[in-house]
Amino acid sequence: MRGCLREKYSQLSENCQGELRALMGQRSEGGTAGARAAGGTEMSYGSDALQKLDFWRSPQDKAPLVIFVHGGGWKRGDKNNATGQSKAPHYRAQGYAFASINYRLVPDATVEQQASDVAAAVAYLRSNARQLGIDPDRIVLMGHSAGAHLSALVGTDPAYLQKAGLPLSALKGVIPLDGAAYDVPAQMKEGAAIMGDTYAQAFGLDPARQRALSPYWHAPSPNAPAFLILHVDREDGARQSAALADALRKSGTAVKLQAFEGKGLRGHMEINRKLGEADYPATPVVDAWLREVFGE
Repeated sequence: MRGCLREKYSQLSENCQGELRALMGQRSEGGTAGARAAGGTEMSYGSDALQKLDFWRSPQDKAPLVIFVHGGGWKRGDKNNATGQSKAPHYRAQGYAFASINYRLVPDATVEQQASDVAAAVAYLRSNARQLGIDPDRIVLMGHSAGAHLSALVGTDPAYLQKAGLPLSALKGVIPLDGAAYDVPAQMKEGAAIMGDTYAQAFGLDPARQRALSPYWHAPSPNAPAFLILHVDREDGARQSAALADALRKSGTAVKLQAFEGKGLRGHMEINRKLGEADYPATPVVDAWLREVFGE
């Protein structure tokens, strides 16, 4: 069967060729790919073992793309945080492509390198848009917890996308899910009792570096065109989310800020785990916002 398919490969449409590469686990252009149990295809966007992503093709061609960035305190976590849950099937059902990325972890990598990895993943997917059936001009970053911080950082500090050869306009928007380190110096003071060691390991003790890694402090600069900032009932998350939203609005960036029920750590985990489920309140909010920013 494989021999027959390979013989007729050149006669297939570009879409069929892409699907066949995924099914047969062949090398796709720009990275390796192999079929995964949850339906996603693993691809490499860099040379490091952690510079990989899982990609779910949309049923439609030239589809908008949602890219998910996992959390884990900058030192743990995996792209599978979005696999086997509701996000990939839900967003594919909306007509979108979906990707979940890995990035290098602290302490082997710096937060600056993590943000560069996020930008590199965006650039990789954008450069392979035709083969993957995505619209390179309709891409949204979504991140949870530490991934919310990294997504917001890439969406506010143009240096990371510029390093990857892209302008901030390469993103249509950013969806940070219950992050709490948008203003790193403030967060390190507020959360020192519980997360002090994690913050110190990630951001160091230099106030200038802490500000440089803060989306809040980059908000007066050019930003991604739109932000949907969501949080649950956590004091630091609510406070930091509101401060970031206010700073972005003052710069003229379109922002929607919304809170959802869910106490503390449990709520923090639920917004990641349940997003995409039909009965989870944040799901229709995100869906409506995506339709708006994607121009549908």
